[in-house]
Amino acid sequence: MLMVTVILACEIGFWVVLGAGLVARYLLRWRRTSTVLLICVPLVDVVLLAATVVDLRQGGSASTVHGLAAVYLGVSVAFGHSMMRWADQRFAHRFADGPPPVKPPKAGSVRVRYEWREWGKFMLAHAIACGVMAFLIFVVSTPEHTVALWRETIPTMSIVAAVWLLWPLSQTFKKSRPASG
Repeated sequence: MLMVTVILACEIGFWVVLGAGLVARYLLRWRRTSTVLLICVPLVDVVLLAATVVDLRQGGSASTVHGLAAVYLGVSVAFGHSMMRWADQRFAHRFADGPPPVKPPKAGSVRVRYEWREWGKFMLAHAIACGVMAFLIFVVSTPEHTVALWRETIPTMSIVAAVWLLWPLSQTFKKSRPASG
């Protein structure tokens, strides 16, 4: 239960620190403060990793929640920059007369590249999460205490990756079909 609370606190912390950085940048015009706050966003991930390591080091058996912490870290690293850019564009548009946010491409080869790039980000997240789980399995704890990671979390992430792969593939083949008419 403690790890679920830590994961939720880190997710909330991510958005609070990001929001504070954007408020400092656009509403208060505190450029240096906003830069420091935005640089601190990844520290939330460090807190989550530290809490996971401490929890397992104290002799606990890993559960799906520990795997979720690793997935959160991977997704945060792989998608964090684009999530920050997404929030920045919307905040700047809404509160600082910035240009309208950039929308994903609708069709064509640009859309295909976009979908493959997004899937590639997930594969990076998958690799990071698996690396973190390997670290937890072999360095922090033992394979006997971390069965949930390699029997549940890693296979589940692999299934998500395979299902997600269907979308860029469908966009690729949709692009290559000749136009009917």
